[in-house]
Amino acid sequence: MALGAGLAVWGCDAGSPGSADRSSGGVAAAPTSPSPSPSRSYPLSEEPDTIPAVREHTPARGPGWKPADGHRVVISDAALADEGRLIASELGMTYAGQKDDRKAGDLRLETTGGQGGESYTLTVRDGRATVGAPGESGVFYGTRTLKQAVTAGGAAPEGVVRDEPAKERRGLMLDIARKHYSADWIKDRIREIGDLKYNELGLHFSDDQGFRIESSSHPEIVSADHLTKAQVKEIVALAAERHITVVPEIDSPGHLGAVIAAHPDLQLRNAQGTATKGAIDISEPGAAKIVDDLIDEYSDVFPGNQWHLGGDEYQALTVSDPETSYPQLAAAAREKYGAGATVEDLTAGWLNDRAATVQKNDRTPRAWNDGFFKDSDPAAAESIKVAYWTGKEIGARQPAEYLAEGRDVINYNDEFLYYVLGQPQTFVYPTGERIYEQWTPRVIRGTSPVDAKYDDQILGGSFAVWGDYPGAQTQDQVADGIRLPLAATAQKLWDPGDPEPTWPQFRALADRLD
Repeated sequence: MALGAGLAVWGCDAGSPGSADRSSGGVAAAPTSPSPSPSRSYPLSEEPDTIPAVREHTPARGPGWKPADGHRVVISDAALADEGRLIASELGMTYAGQKDDRKAGDLRLETTGGQGGESYTLTVRDGRATVGAPGESGVFYGTRTLKQAVTAGGAAPEGVVRDEPAKERRGLMLDIARKHYSADWIKDRIREIGDLKYNELGLHFSDDQGFRIESSSHPEIVSADHLTKAQVKEIVALAAERHITVVPEIDSPGHLGAVIAAHPDLQLRNAQGTATKGAIDISEPGAAKIVDDLIDEYSDVFPGNQWHLGGDEYQALTVSDPETSYPQLAAAAREKYGAGATVEDLTAGWLNDRAATVQKNDRTPRAWNDGFFKDSDPAAAESIKVAYWTGKEIGARQPAEYLAEGRDVINYNDEFLYYVLGQPQTFVYPTGERIYEQWTPRVIRGTSPVDAKYDDQILGGSFAVWGDYPGAQTQDQVADGIRLPLAATAQKLWDPGDPEPTWPQFRALADRLD
């Protein structure tokens, strides 16, 4: 803090009217040494070119900082070794480990203690750069800013950056169930979003078309093309190095076709005996057991503190009279919740029971907004965060209704943030330009923002890649198609205000940083 405060004063002195007059031809005393002072030799610095843009930069006069032969990366404590080694390798510097001395050209990473979550300070002065933050994640983000500044402009500008995200949840979600992606491709996305300061990677790995991660509790459900647990361990470890939490999703009670294929006795059937696609019969005790088995198993595979329950598009609730169409569900609802209970009540109870399993494993649950019902008894547990993606379902409710109930919401707005392979129904591939110019975290449904009073309840957002038609694009085409949308989404989650650069300027910067 002393270093930052000192630099702020130095920057103001360097940019004072007197200094400006001298640098533009005013009378000044002769220099007392062969080397002119920074204030007389350099223009006032400009903020670094980064995505997302830094939120505050105090300019100063000086040459800035760039890596060179012999420059070291040093850390204040051993906990920053991962961050130190990574930035050293990226910039071609020597990683010197934990040191207390200071040398010319040093990049120093240090934890400062105190509060601040993901905030950080980047100080460039006297030929050295220092990244300081209350925690390791902030230090990592400071190194991302430094790396981008050097990549885009050749050097990190003199002065002080003070930066922090507006939103705590900044994610990319991949549907790896309907389209199998290689472990290496997923790792490349982790590196990409890490540089953009995302902190979540969602993996939707169970759906009607496939179950894509090795299972020891139920190996019979796993698809031929899948990730091994060893590969997932590598993915999780790489994400952790970049302060990204991997959020698993086993969607239920719908979208369980791959599980049902191996357990046809759990298939939901209507009163005529016709199978309901992808839907598990939640009146069957075995249905809850298999899903809870999987939640327990994968809680050991994914050590992060978040879990996605799914909960969307349960086909039993898309008919005009669920109680008549599915009498076994109606009977189970009455048995569990009393006379007058409905299939909707039973489905809400299913979601709460799965949330309890997740919470037993010390995870925070979230579920798609169409898994929350307005009048169900029980209501969805308050602990379940709302992943709001659509307003097209039967009985759709506006986001403000969830927010008015006091619920926290994560924005997956399908109007802007859904990249659906093959562009089925009304979906079109989202563009970075549209996100950059029209979307903010408060635009949860459609194109209109919710009232600003709800801003604190909007935890953040997630860009989502869905594999409805998995052959529509190759892995490389997907990576290319989402590059600019990911950059634009990162910008608006970090700072939802109107960006200063125009879209062409932003796109040009993204191309330079690629």
